[in-house]
Amino acid sequence: MNAASGTAKPGLSLTVQYVSGVTPLPTRPQWRRWIGIALQRDVCMTLRIVDDVEGRELNKAYRGKDYATNVLTFVYDDAGVVSGDVVICAPVVEREAAAQNKNLQSHYAHLAIHAALHLQGYDHENDEQAAEMEALETALMVRLHFPDPYQET
Repeated sequence: MNAASGTAKPGLSLTVQYVSGVTPLPTRPQWRRWIGIALQRDVCMTLRIVDDVEGRELNKAYRGKDYATNVLTFVYDDAGVVSGDVVICAPVVEREAAAQNKNLQSHYAHLAIHAALHLQGYDHENDEQAAEMEALETALMVRLHFPDPYQET
């Protein structure tokens, strides 16, 4: 129960599948913490950590883009408990973190938050949506004691 609002904290049912050869990867408790801070609704999620080959295949099959991307979010049901899958491509995340001079754990945390918000209906298809989503992501990252993910380092 959230004492300040008198409401229960949203619940998270999380399955984590590690199928990437990249190490080290965040632990299940880290994923739970990062995703949990972004929840405004109950969520049932499978998080799959993959390598480039699977990331590329999924991005091509579902988005028509022939490259591995950092994160893909699939929402299956958003009535009541939100259910969906999130796929994070570990090699892409590592390359991005290095290229952007970001702490790897911070970058994973940001992508976990980003995906959790997508599952709950947030998007960045236009400037207004992007500004709202980025502001929320930044606030949540700061609460986790990570830097603003949109600030150049």
